[in-house]
Amino acid sequence: MDRTPITVAGQRVGTTHPLNSLPAESPGHDPAQALYIHIPFCFHKCHYCDFYSIVDTRDRQEAFTTRLIAELAHLAPYAGHLTSIFVGGGTPTLLRPKLWQRLLDALHERYDLDGAEFTVECNPETATAELFDVLVRGGINRLSIGAQSFNRTHLETLERWHDPDNVGKAIDLARKAGITRQSVDLIFAIPGQTLSQWEADLKQAVMLGVEHLSCYALTYEPNTAMTARLRRGDFDAADEDLEADMMLRTVELLRVAGLDRYEVSNYARAGAECRHNLAYWRQEDWLAAGPSASGHFRGWRWKNVPRLDTYLGGEGASGPPPAVDVEAPDPRRAIAERIMTGLRLREGLDANDLLNAVDPATAESLRTHVRRLVGRGHLHDDSHRWCLTGAGMMLADGIASELMSLV
Repeated sequence: MDRTPITVAGQRVGTTHPLNSLPAESPGHDPAQALYIHIPFCFHKCHYCDFYSIVDTRDRQEAFTTRLIAELAHLAPYAGHLTSIFVGGGTPTLLRPKLWQRLLDALHERYDLDGAEFTVECNPETATAELFDVLVRGGINRLSIGAQSFNRTHLETLERWHDPDNVGKAIDLARKAGITRQSVDLIFAIPGQTLSQWEADLKQAVMLGVEHLSCYALTYEPNTAMTARLRRGDFDAADEDLEADMMLRTVELLRVAGLDRYEVSNYARAGAECRHNLAYWRQEDWLAAGPSASGHFRGWRWKNVPRLDTYLGGEGASGPPPAVDVEAPDPRRAIAERIMTGLRLREGLDANDLLNAVDPATAESLRTHVRRLVGRGHLHDDSHRWCLTGAGMMLADGIASELMSLV
């Protein structure tokens, strides 16, 4: 791996982790209240997935757990009372129960988790009573299940190898174990998928009685097998008008079922919004552990090295691993990111807070453009908050880009 620092978009990128030089306590800065943990192991690499994951033929789960616990010990002084922890992957539930027990014991030893929302991503095929019992005793109270579809043909297109019937079985096991909150991930605009098939997926998810649904349009990320197949002509991407119809139908059907849209791709019953993801969208601080995990703390952004061998770093490795995509605090970037993520939320942006953070000329440019967006029917300017309309949600990325270009 090339460790030579480079510059990207005016930001220095290197391998030195920001927490190597930041004091745990600093005047004017609160400790982090959110923690993301990345467990990279998978038994199969899904063709659409661009998250760091590996099919580990060398059985490095134990070495990984030891290294992860050492990293978490180093991060602990930067954390306050955690309000959310999210364990993603990969397939976190592929980690063996005894190693989960070690990890959870270490978390409780080092961190204040009392009352925290504690989410673990789950593949339906890995759900067992033994595992869920360990998770519940360790404080996990929310499960995010990767269903993606209940249609076997579309699962095959995604190279997603699980029995759709096992989604419901996993939820039943979780409830019996005492995991009180469940979310399901779905993907639409899959090649060959019809509107009626997407409606069937939504209805099936609703019938499971979950409190939260994440519904994502299939994205063709660079360097994924799915994108390579598209370029090869193995299939055609979904028509844009069909994708728009699917999104509109999602909002309508889920609203009737009592799940309201609180972010472009996320729907929940009142009070069941994902606290951890809200921390991302509100640009709060969060710590990150595990290979490829991305953190945000005191304006610094970084990503842990996305390679397991380098992350492990040899016997006895401790402290943070090498980092890539390191970005120093930048007020202009912070404002642009606040626009990008805040507009995705139903609550929108605090206009006064945003306008007070920029110079008068920029503030006037933003006000002028907001008036145009209101006139187009894409934005509400209500009580000093800028919120996307239903039509605006369909164009969220483009509208955010327009406003970001002005700062």
